[in-house]
Amino acid sequence: MDDAISALSRSPPYDTLKVQRLKKRKLGLKDQIARLAGEIYPDIIA
Repeated sequence: MDDAISALSRSPPYDTLKVQRLKKRKLGLKDQIARLAGEIYPDIIA
């Protein structure tokens, strides 16, 4: 995903809307991964 965002940003004229959508999608995936990791490995204070 980072490579796709970088490639779009380097080549002028680039589609800012497409870059924004990719960044938003990347952030959503990151949040989903963090949520799933929290379910697998709960934060238990011993």
